[in-house]
Amino acid sequence: MLWWPTWDNGWVNARNPDPTPQLHHLVVVGGTLRDWADWTDEQWSHRISELGKVADHVGANWLVIRPFAGPPDEKTPTPPARTTTVGACVVTALAECDGRRRFARAVADLQAAATPITDRAIDALLNAPADVDPDLVVIVGAGHRTPPSLMWELAYSELVYIDADWRHFGAAHLDEAIGAYASRHRRFGGID
Repeated sequence: MLWWPTWDNGWVNARNPDPTPQLHHLVVVGGTLRDWADWTDEQWSHRISELGKVADHVGANWLVIRPFAGPPDEKTPTPPARTTTVGACVVTALAECDGRRRFARAVADLQAAATPITDRAIDALLNAPADVDPDLVVIVGAGHRTPPSLMWELAYSELVYIDADWRHFGAAHLDEAIGAYASRHRRFGGID
């Protein structure tokens, strides 16, 4: 099912004529560091383009792709960061696997710069290149595990699990996740 933007930056479809909140920042988490390292530049270009088109189509400004897990070892090289713009959406693939280390590094960077450690300052570092918290985190795989590559980003994001193999995850899967997001009432970290 494809979604299209309305004049007020929501989405509508035939089953849900009411617009949903704008998606500014999406995160897709899938595969292991080994899966990522095994991909060719051509495979990465295709994946980034395919997912970027869906994100751009729904008006997202940022799409960040991260591996689910896979601590680096001496046999698995860390793939380079990849960033491109698809339409008006900046798509970035970052092969950082440990959300706790990213958080600790962000705090250390703030301390080294003598910057006060606040939620806003940590947000700016951990959400980069985006300047807002993720609206939607799509987790590729079974729906019973949260990714260790994320920590901070999960607090105010809607989570959608897509039970698919990372190697075959594509535009239709991301569209399915956006559809699931569109049918939700956002609680922004609340429980009711």
